[in-house]
Amino acid sequence: MLKPCGLWRLWRRRTRVAGGSIENLGRREVASGASPPGRTSPGALNIFDRDLKRKQKNWAAVQPEPMKFDYLKEEVGYRIADRIYDIARNFSLALDVGCGRGYIAQHLNKETVEKFFQTDIAENALKNSLETEIPTVSVLADEEFLPFRENTFDLVVSSLSLHWVNDLPRALEQIHYVLKPDGVFVGAMFGGDTLYELRCSLQLAETEREGGFSPHISPFTAVNDLGHLLGRAGFNTLTVDTDEIQVNYPGMFELMEDLQGMGESNCSWNRKSLLHRNTMLAAAAVYREMYRNEDGSVPATYQIYYMIGWKYHDSQARPAERGSATVSFGELGKLNNLTSQEKK
Repeated sequence: MLKPCGLWRLWRRRTRVAGGSIENLGRREVASGASPPGRTSPGALNIFDRDLKRKQKNWAAVQPEPMKFDYLKEEVGYRIADRIYDIARNFSLALDVGCGRGYIAQHLNKETVEKFFQTDIAENALKNSLETEIPTVSVLADEEFLPFRENTFDLVVSSLSLHWVNDLPRALEQIHYVLKPDGVFVGAMFGGDTLYELRCSLQLAETEREGGFSPHISPFTAVNDLGHLLGRAGFNTLTVDTDEIQVNYPGMFELMEDLQGMGESNCSWNRKSLLHRNTMLAAAAVYREMYRNEDGSVPATYQIYYMIGWKYHDSQARPAERGSATVSFGELGKLNNLTSQEKK
């Protein structure tokens, strides 16, 4: 159950779109699991300040009541675990990329995953991880620079972390690299319609008060692009689901407080460092006027993309060769007639 501070309500809509040491597993020859501040993949767009994001997540993890702001990540972590349970197999070794405080592992059991490696860029998040019955190893590592050898893990998961990487194609390629053949990746990230109410309200207020607007909500990946990126990284048998979670808050400022508590504040390089008080008050008024619920609360929509992709193995089912069909599609219409005749 979601428990944001203040009033809340959850709405859902889903549509189908398509104890050991690291040395025992072996390290790839990377300088460090955690990339140096400001480091990005060669040739990648440098959209996000990764050092600032590390600080935001570290700050959020040491707040007096971090559980107060965990409701969304807890819910998404539960839904990822539910998808893992749908896969009828046992995973001897799993990896959580961008684990935060471990929102997926707490919903799994030892019968499904025997051992879990959890990686994140925020040291405080790893130190304050949630309890789980699965033996876990915490590794300080960047999503774009995973310090593991090829064909290491049976399962890789990631929840609400990949939308902050500068080089998403590389991050997905890294995940594919560390998976064993016939291994599976199950992940979730924010979609393009996330917080559209807040985005519109800030843009309208800033345009009216300051004569223009700056981006205050980080850019997100489109669902069509996500499928292409997974395929380009080498995954097959892809599944991408979109899910919407709507949470109601007393007002815009309570929403922004929760985003900060989640460690989800904007960290784009082109963000505006300061918004005038009058602009913020105007944005809150616009938000309430445009989106207010009957009970006086305001909604915030979180669009979630869930993805599942497999690493190729000879044992996997493959489509039949082109031209191997023995029945024409044109003859399928005759099936109804044959069926009715048999019933008679």
